[in-house]
Amino acid sequence: MASNDGETSADRNVEIWKIKKLIKSLEAARGNGTSMISLIIPPKDQIPRVAKMLADEYGTASNIKSRVNRLSVLGAITSVQQRLKLYNKVPPNGLVIYCGTIVTDEGKEKKVNIDFEPFRPINTSLYLCDNKFHTEALTALLADDNKFGFIVMDGNGALFGTLSGNTRDVLHKFTVDLPKKHGRGGQSALRFARLRMEKRHNYVRKVAETSVTLFITNDKPNVCGLVLAGSADFKTELGQSDMFDPRLQAKILKIVDVSYGGENGFNQAIELAAESLANVKFIQEKKLIGKYFDEISQDTQKYCFGVEDTLKALEMGAVEILIVWENLDITRYRLKNHAGADGGEEKVLNLKPEQEKDKTQFVDKQTGVELELIESLPLLEWMANHYKQFGATLEIITDRSQEGSQFVRGFGGIGGILRYQVDFQSMEQNDWDEDWDPDEY
Repeated sequence: MASNDGETSADRNVEIWKIKKLIKSLEAARGNGTSMISLIIPPKDQIPRVAKMLADEYGTASNIKSRVNRLSVLGAITSVQQRLKLYNKVPPNGLVIYCGTIVTDEGKEKKVNIDFEPFRPINTSLYLCDNKFHTEALTALLADDNKFGFIVMDGNGALFGTLSGNTRDVLHKFTVDLPKKHGRGGQSALRFARLRMEKRHNYVRKVAETSVTLFITNDKPNVCGLVLAGSADFKTELGQSDMFDPRLQAKILKIVDVSYGGENGFNQAIELAAESLANVKFIQEKKLIGKYFDEISQDTQKYCFGVEDTLKALEMGAVEILIVWENLDITRYRLKNHAGADGGEEKVLNLKPEQEKDKTQFVDKQTGVELELIESLPLLEWMANHYKQFGATLEIITDRSQEGSQFVRGFGGIGGILRYQVDFQSMEQNDWDEDWDPDEY
């Protein structure tokens, strides 16, 4: 689950969704006694230190009076030690391990063994043995994942920084010596004014060039939004300048007036822009679904909705942006037909909860033999694992905005923007001709 610089925000959103899902299942898990271990190792920590700590814990746990509890705790610590041996050093973003025996809904015991590197550095150190898993640090990691860029510029210099959650970083700063306005007139007044304008112009150019090196990675902005701040009108000048990269210009969220430059100005800018930053995810979602609705209203035929059409378009490689609601309640069943002429043929069903009650779908129509269930998992999870194979980008949306709610209610919470036109009606007609079976109608 580690991220890399080339990762798009859509990929990052899929990672976040996977972590949210993991947190949900971990939070629901309960065990007997205190044999559920939550271990979080921050980046730059040492594996040998953690291994020694676990060995000490093993020694302490050997004294637990209850035999059942003692064995399960020792078993869990051994599992963690085995997992730890897979790593020579702590990954760049830290390491999260959950180990233990949980009790399932049927009352059976099941061993859980999960280890992964989070998609962002996790600056928490944790070791807990309890009757539940502790996921608070992971939840904090999701609190605000968006990274925002800040450019603070005034007459004395510029500062470039980023803000992600509550972590602020100063990437670069430089000072500048600009000539002030003065009252010496005469022949040289125009020359002084021209020199002054030239130096200001060069300053704005330097800020524009530096912002490209800091805020653009692999030809894409590496921040969700930009805030320009300053005490003079430099910030406005930069925002409107032709020298400022258009990719970054499009990311400007707010231009704020601050009383100072440098680090103090950076802190003040964060406070003043707080509201705009909070709405970014919301705005991105509105824009995306707005674009989807535009395709429909203009009837470009470069859109699809509903499970069937979307999956057809995916298989054709036609989907550019796959849009799915985060709580899509559809399960994908993979079934195998052992009977009949084409024994061993697989069949895939995507069913809503109410459709699952119809058991006839799990039976072969010709032979009446029940089909063998190979795999069942939520359709969204299947898409999150496979969307890249179809050359699509997956956007997981909420129904909190008006557009999102309309997409979920009107289009079933699944659809896509296509690369080229697809005529689903004529495809359906052809399918119907091929599959027509008089006994079925």
